[in-house]
Amino acid sequence: MTRPWSPDSWRALPIQQQPAYPDAAHLLKVEQTLASYPPLVFAGEARELRRQFAEVTEGRAFLLQGGDCAESFAEFSAAKIRDTFKVLLQMAIVMTFAAGCPVVKVGRMAGQFAKPRSANDETIGTVTLPAYRGDIVNGIGFDSASRIPDPERLLQAYHQSTASLNLLRAFAQGGFADLHQVHKWNLDFIANSALADKYHQLANRIDETLAFMRACGLDSAPQLRETSFFTAHEALLLNYEEAFVRSDSLTGDYYDCSAHMLWIGDRTRQLDGAHVEFLRGVHNPIGVKVGPSMDPEELIRLIDVLNPANDPGRLNLIVRMGAGKVGDHLPTLIRSVEREGRKVLWSSDPMHGNTIKASSGYKTRDFAQILDEVKQFFQVHQAEGSHAGGIHIEMTGQNVTECIGGARPITEDALSDRYHTHCDPRMNADQSLELAFMIAETLKHARG
Repeated sequence: MTRPWSPDSWRALPIQQQPAYPDAAHLLKVEQTLASYPPLVFAGEARELRRQFAEVTEGRAFLLQGGDCAESFAEFSAAKIRDTFKVLLQMAIVMTFAAGCPVVKVGRMAGQFAKPRSANDETIGTVTLPAYRGDIVNGIGFDSASRIPDPERLLQAYHQSTASLNLLRAFAQGGFADLHQVHKWNLDFIANSALADKYHQLANRIDETLAFMRACGLDSAPQLRETSFFTAHEALLLNYEEAFVRSDSLTGDYYDCSAHMLWIGDRTRQLDGAHVEFLRGVHNPIGVKVGPSMDPEELIRLIDVLNPANDPGRLNLIVRMGAGKVGDHLPTLIRSVEREGRKVLWSSDPMHGNTIKASSGYKTRDFAQILDEVKQFFQVHQAEGSHAGGIHIEMTGQNVTECIGGARPITEDALSDRYHTHCDPRMNADQSLELAFMIAETLKHARG
C-alpha cells in the first residue's frame, strides 16, 4: 500500500461498527480533550512487547492473552483486577514450569470496553432501541436514555483505564508477582477443587527449586520478583484510538498509546476499511481475528498491508473458528502463509466460535468445546509443521457461572447462580486453570 498514512487518514474510508452520536460538536470536544491527556502506555513498552511477540513467532515462547469480554464501569474494583491478574499469573506459571516455556502475558484489560454487535438495534417485545455497544458508548439498561451514545463515556473509560494500569503495574513490579508468593495466588473459591491440589503440588516444586537456587546464591535475579505484563483491547472506536496516537521521540514512529497491543475484529477487517487503514500506520504489535470466512488470498493481502516488512513481532493472527471447524479451515490458511514466507504469530481464540444459547435462555459456552478447539488448533499446527503460538481467552478471577462444564461442572440450571457478564460468557478461575494444565502438557510433549 503506497498511499500516505496519517493518524486521521482512516476517516476518509468506510467504517463498520460505529455508534451514531447525536451531538457531533460534543463528540469533537471530547476527542480534543482526550488528545490533550497523557498517554496510557509508552512506545518503549509497546516495542518490548513486539520483541517478545517475535520470540513467540519463532517458537521460543508462548502467548497468554486473557481478560474480560467487556470491562464494566459498575463492576470496576481493585479486587476484580487483582483476582483476574492472579489467575493469569497462575496460568502462566503452570505453562512456564510444566513446559519449560517462557510465557508472554497480555491482559484484555484497561481499555476493553467497546463491543461489536451483530445488529445495530435490539428489540424486546414491541420496543426497539440502539444496541448496547459497551460502557464506553452507552448503558446496558433497556431504556432510551441509557442507549443514547454519550461522548462523556469516552473520558470515563480513559480514567478507569488509567487506574487499572496503575494497579497492574504495581502488581507486576511491586512484589505481588514474586515467585516466592506462588502459593498466595490461589483464589479462595477454588481451594477445595482437584485443580487446586494439582496447582499446589506444582507450587511446592517451585518452592523446592527456589530453595535450591537460594542455597546456591542464585536467588536474587529480578525476574523472580517481578514480571512483565501488557494490556490489549480491540481497536473498535477509532476516534478514541486516534486521540492516543503519539510520535515516538526516539524513533519518530507513530504508536497508539491507548494499549500495548491492539487488534482488529473479524467484523472490521475489510481491506478497504477504516480499521485496517488505522492500524497499518501504528507501530504497536497488532492482531487480527481470523474466522471461518477468511479466504487464504485475502489473508495474504491483509498480512502484506499490516506487516509489509514481514517483521515476526508485528502481527498476531487470532484464530476463532469454533470447535469442529478448525480442521476444515485452518490448514489451508497456514499453508498459504507458509508458502508465501510470511512471519506471523498464530494464536487460538476458542471462545467466540463456541457461543451457544442454553435452554434456560442464557448465552453460554461449553467448556468441552473450548478445550476441543484448542486441541484441534495444536493438532493442526503440529500436522502442518508450524508453531501454535498462543491462546486468547475471555476469563475472570470472579467466581462466575457463565460457561457450562469443567472439572467442577457448571450445569445449564446453575448458570443463573452467578451470571455477571455484560456481554459474552467468561471462564472462571477453575476452568481457566484446567485449560492451562492442558496447554502445558501439550507444550511439554511438543518440545520433547
